[in-house]
Amino acid sequence: MSRNNGLYLIIGALVVAVIGLGIYVYQEESQPKGVELRIGENGVAIEEN
Repeated sequence: MSRNNGLYLIIGALVVAVIGLGIYVYQEESQPKGVELRIGENGVAIEEN
């Protein structure tokens, strides 16, 4: 019985990892491309995406 529990644990961890990777890739792809300009307390920061 504990062998089945270990298998379910591994499958569950893999499912969570795939979902997490999918969310990460989606967020990276949905970021706008171009130049980002930030003005703050430390001055002006220009960053190319």
